[in-house]
Amino acid sequence: MSKKQDSELGDDFSYIIRIADSDVDGLKTLAVALTSVRGIGIRTASTICAISGLSPKKLAGHLSAQEQETLRGIIESYAGNTPNWMLNRQRDIETGDDYHLFGIDVKLTTNDDIGRLRATKAYRGVRHASGNKVRGQRGRSNGRSGLTLGVQRSK
Repeated sequence: MSKKQDSELGDDFSYIIRIADSDVDGLKTLAVALTSVRGIGIRTASTICAISGLSPKKLAGHLSAQEQETLRGIIESYAGNTPNWMLNRQRDIETGDDYHLFGIDVKLTTNDDIGRLRATKAYRGVRHASGNKVRGQRGRSNGRSGLTLGVQRSK
């Protein structure tokens, strides 16, 4: 697939769009470009396109200012427009509400959760703190780092 020339794109083309505190590439299709926002995967992006009525195959740089504002509004109200099983923060520990986090909020919330697990000395928190595998994967032979990597033959 060849890159389009500047003359083919038009005068009102935006190479970078600012959505949810993230830069979105205007040369990608809308469904793929939205995945550059943290908290939006391909399924969430296609759902956002369907709710907004925009074509997921349209280049993100061809969106008008009004369409960009519509997209921002739908991203803000995403949790109210979709079923709970599509949200990335169900039954929040502190409030018990269902959210969908975007942008830097995803990273901050994840760090808070890991910090809470470390503070309570939960098993998962101890594994996070020591840098080991957390979810029960094999740690004896895979995922090793450092100086001890397998058996070395003597020369």
